[in-house]
Amino acid sequence: MIKLICQLKDITVAMSNIEMQLNDKYGVGLNEAMALCCLSDGKLSASEIAEKTGMGSSHCSKIIKSIEQKELINRSLGECDKRQMYFCLNEEGQKKLKEIKCKSILIPEILKPVFGSCDDE
Repeated sequence: MIKLICQLKDITVAMSNIEMQLNDKYGVGLNEAMALCCLSDGKLSASEIAEKTGMGSSHCSKIIKSIEQKELINRSLGECDKRQMYFCLNEEGQKKLKEIKCKSILIPEILKPVFGSCDDE
């Protein structure tokens, strides 16, 4: 079990390294980048973003607020249920997502087996 915990620590440090690179190069955190990535497929509700990213609803709300303040997404009311909010990438969000290329992020050794060649689509 100790070996597993040590490996998890190394993975956490590696993910933190990726987070710092995203912040330094693109001005977004890892969770913000993941939310933008989810929205590249189209309009989603906050609960759908939370589900796709594995974030809790409270944390996801904070991430959505942050990327809204950075003017990377737009908010709209649901057509059937006006209480439901939906989010989509705006032009700036699409540009930001295109800027983020895994080739410009140094992948730590421990994560290379997971990322493979990391070819962008």
